[in-house]
Order: sequence, then C-alpha cells, then structure tokens
Amino acid sequence: MSRDEGVGPWRTAAPAAIFFALSLAAGCQNAPMSRHKAPPLIQAPTACADFTFSIYFGSRSAAMTREAGDLIDAAAQRAKGCAVTGIVVVGLADALGSVDANLALSKRRADVVTRALHRRGFNTVAFQVGAAGDAGARNGVGEARPLNRRADVQVHLAPAR
Repeated sequence: MSRDEGVGPWRTAAPAAIFFALSLAAGCQNAPMSRHKAPPLIQAPTACADFTFSIYFGSRSAAMTREAGDLIDAAAQRAKGCAVTGIVVVGLADALGSVDANLALSKRRADVVTRALHRRGFNTVAFQVGAAGDAGARNGVGEARPLNRRADVQVHLAPAR
C-alpha cells in the first residue's frame, strides 16, 4: 500500500481547500490602516445630500463627550456650502429605570444635542426635536439594548442658492 492510498477525496480536495482558505484570507485583508490617524467619522459628501449621525451617551447621562462635539463639528463642516433645510433630533434611552424617567432623559439628550448644534452654527435652522424614551430599548427576547443611549440627528441639505 502506497502513502497515497487510503487518503480518498482529501488528497485532491486538500489543495483546493488550501487555495480557498488563502483566497478568503487575502480577500479579507484591507489596506493597512495608519495607527496615527483614524478615518473621518463623517465622510465628505459629493453634493449637498442629507445625512444622519448618532450621539451616544453614558448610562443615565445627558452629558455630551468631546467625541460627540467632534461629530457635531464634522456635521457643520459637511453642511458648509449647502442650504440646511431642517434638522431632526430624536433622543432615546435604554431600558434602565422607569418609563417616565427614560422619557425625561431622552428629552434632555435631544435638548443637549440641539443646543450644541445651535452653538456650532445651526442657529437659523428649523429644528424638529423629539424624545422616544425607552421605546425599542429591548430586543424580541427582552434583552436590554445599551446602544439606545443616544440622540439621532438627521440633517437635511439642499444646494445653496
């Protein structure tokens, strides 16, 4: 009996499997990222197009972080040269606490973000501000969703006249 007998389909499948695994691994590799500079959080648009971003908060907090301020600064830069036709801000909360407390917290989050937008140049814009409380803060099996600790911002743009 030779060394190749008894190997069966693996003898011919092994090179194909190795090729597939190497191809898959090569396809998953991206260009190396610089460790010194992170990619921008909001990409520059090719035209005056609407965009959405989220500001995240700590548990039971309506205090904005420095990173949240950076996001709002990036949004102001992105809107430059465009007419801002409106902004929608909706505050959300996670499932911790009472329904009433979560609604109040989500309202404070929306208000904090709206004030920050005003300070960064969005002061002549029509705002729609809302609060969703803890709506949607639990998934289908009742697990809490901590990423609901946020305010979602929609910026509506049109070409400047």
